[in-house]
Amino acid sequence: MTTILVPYHQDERLLDDEIPVSADITVRSQVLDGDAWRRVAGVCAATARAVSPVVAAGGVPVVLSGDCLVAGGTVAGVQGAGVDPAVVWFDAHGDVHTLQTSTSGYLGGLSLRLLNGAHPDRYADVIGLRPVPAERTVLVDARDLDPAEVEYLAVSPTRRIPVSEVAADTVPAGPLVLHIDVDVIDSGEVPGLRYPVPNGPPADAVLAACARLFATDRVVAFDVACPWLRTDDEGQRDIRTRLLSRLTALATR
Repeated sequence: MTTILVPYHQDERLLDDEIPVSADITVRSQVLDGDAWRRVAGVCAATARAVSPVVAAGGVPVVLSGDCLVAGGTVAGVQGAGVDPAVVWFDAHGDVHTLQTSTSGYLGGLSLRLLNGAHPDRYADVIGLRPVPAERTVLVDARDLDPAEVEYLAVSPTRRIPVSEVAADTVPAGPLVLHIDVDVIDSGEVPGLRYPVPNGPPADAVLAACARLFATDRVVAFDVACPWLRTDDEGQRDIRTRLLSRLTALATR
């Protein structure tokens, strides 16, 4: 296992200790100018460059970042190593907005849709990503959807399933990039999230679902988004450290 830390929330550079893991590689983007899209693309492209050699050598990179947009860089890196993965996306939110449907303008809310090919001139084309077809994508949980996302998912080939149904035969065949936004876990267990959502599955259920996928030996990269706010509260930091320790341990079994 190779742990890759991407200490960014979108284009915002975070302090390394905001994502409490011991990293083998820490990604640094060299793109410091331009608009937010250009800077986000710089982060994702740098992530892809870190991921590719790990996958090419037969390893399973664990990529930890501050938001879901980095997942596109993880997938691009896997593709760059000659692997064509499907994506299993755990999230409390849908992340399937476009610029036209988003009411908040928050770019993280577009993450999965960008991965599927929306706005390629701003994202996929810039970072070297071959968009993953929607039918090769499974959205897990997504209990907090905006009306436009409900409308899109009603006609999209993207399948949506609960955490309890995640299994080898409910996800696409072949290699998998497993993405988990930690806010998929009930917000009562993960304090300090940017966009907390109550009434979610417990951490044990989410980790068990991820473990079922790792048991298939088809997971080629594990992408973990930690969209939480910085805190000096030692209790919150301990919770985050323990959660990330349990998540990264899945890739070593």
